[in-house]
Amino acid sequence: MNSNSLHIIDYTIIACSLAIPLLVSLFFAKKQNTVNNFFKAGGKLPAWAVGISLMATLVSSITFLAYPGEGFSSNWILLVQGLMVPVTLVLFIFFLVPLYRDVIQLSAYEYFEKRFGFLARLYTSLGFFLAHFSKMGTVFFLVALAFSKMTGFNTVEMIWILGLIVIFITLIGGMEAVIWLDVIQGFLLIFGGVAALSIIIFSTPGGFSAIWHVAEENNHIGFGPYDLNFVNLTFVVMVLNGIFYAIQKYGTDQTVVQRYLTAKSNRQAVKASLIGVFSTVPVWALFMFLGTALFSYYILSGDVLPEGIRPDAVFPHFIMTKLPVGVIGLILSALLAAAISSLDSDLNCLSAVFLKDYYLRFKPDVSEKHQVIVSKVTIVIAGLTSIAVASYYTRIGGEGVLGIIFMLYSIFSGGIAGMFLLGIFSTKANKQGVYIGMLACIVFTAWAVLTSTSTGDGDNRHLIINLGSYNFTHHKYMLGVYSHLVLFGIGLAASYFFRSEKQIDHLTYKGWLMMKKKNNQT
Repeated sequence: MNSNSLHIIDYTIIACSLAIPLLVSLFFAKKQNTVNNFFKAGGKLPAWAVGISLMATLVSSITFLAYPGEGFSSNWILLVQGLMVPVTLVLFIFFLVPLYRDVIQLSAYEYFEKRFGFLARLYTSLGFFLAHFSKMGTVFFLVALAFSKMTGFNTVEMIWILGLIVIFITLIGGMEAVIWLDVIQGFLLIFGGVAALSIIIFSTPGGFSAIWHVAEENNHIGFGPYDLNFVNLTFVVMVLNGIFYAIQKYGTDQTVVQRYLTAKSNRQAVKASLIGVFSTVPVWALFMFLGTALFSYYILSGDVLPEGIRPDAVFPHFIMTKLPVGVIGLILSALLAAAISSLDSDLNCLSAVFLKDYYLRFKPDVSEKHQVIVSKVTIVIAGLTSIAVASYYTRIGGEGVLGIIFMLYSIFSGGIAGMFLLGIFSTKANKQGVYIGMLACIVFTAWAVLTSTSTGDGDNRHLIINLGSYNFTHHKYMLGVYSHLVLFGIGLAASYFFRSEKQIDHLTYKGWLMMKKKNNQT
């Protein structure tokens, strides 16, 4: 380790930023003796805090590092996914949040069992597990990689240090500590991004106008290409991907749905969701533009980047070489805050899903104390597994990490948003039809992945399965669109061959409208 990588002042600031989560967790520790408190914070938190917590969780260190990397190497096309979130959510968030708060106890996937049976619940909860284990491993990897470059620590050592801290924090304070930490860390994240961007702008000859001009000349401004093409990465591809990302994230993702349950009322929960959505998009845009500004800065300033530096390592390099003592510590603390605010939430929610969707199914009569113990053991196991995934990333390399994240969400989503849309909007959809749609989705996804994924190195690279003209040739992000459409379309068509026997009005949008109309009349 190179002890001269950071000044003692920076190390002190970072140490203090890690002490704050520990203290906050300890403050809430005594309350974490029931499942309701540990996972739902007693259902008593204010809307603004839950909303900021949603923002902090959705942003994470992926935004802090990978978005500047994309802004540095390309234009803003990957930001389109985030821009579609508010456009999509305003269409159904007002009935979705009250529906979930009425129908489920803890797990988002309880809804799918009530609507379509146990296999639907198993399918959706398993998709959540796979996606979030992959995501957590990537977050650990990104943060550890940045810190290893800045402090001299080995990347694997940093993964373990950060991982053990996150596990410890999550164990102690439960969801109430998670949300209040997210509030602190969310503001610290925004401060870090604004501070870094301000320094870049004032350090660049010509300031903001010169940055914009150079970026525009080099095609780093905009969201194109705009042609109707599903084979390459285009605006249309990202619009479609973003629509289904928004539906899946806010309609089926436990890390979001569980926060609906922490608010004081339905109105407060809806307000929190809107705060989360409309605060997240500007933060995504801030960090994407930060990368654009770095691109122009290194052209205009004459500073030379190290040969072969990866795009997502440019921002860490700028932090260490251009920022003054103290500011470095503050921005690195913001990076840590971004990681912790995402990882502690993931661990808590993974534990909630395991307890409700799996453990209590086989042992439904265990005591409250036993459930809390099982939940905490699950946090430890999930945390250690994610650390192992991150350690594996250090062996395979981290090129295009943001692309990997989108790809993993596409694959592991497995049509879940399609199932959600069937459950909410179609009164004809039934269990048998949806199971046929699930099978079709699995077959489709397997075919698409195996016929479009290459293995080997250099000239020896080859597709896992090569079916020639029958290979999947569209862009990999379209997997996150087609899988949902396959499950929705085939599930709906197959449902017409079977009769629905159970009452589902309270589980659909139509039923919600009828209930709202009835309440207004009374």
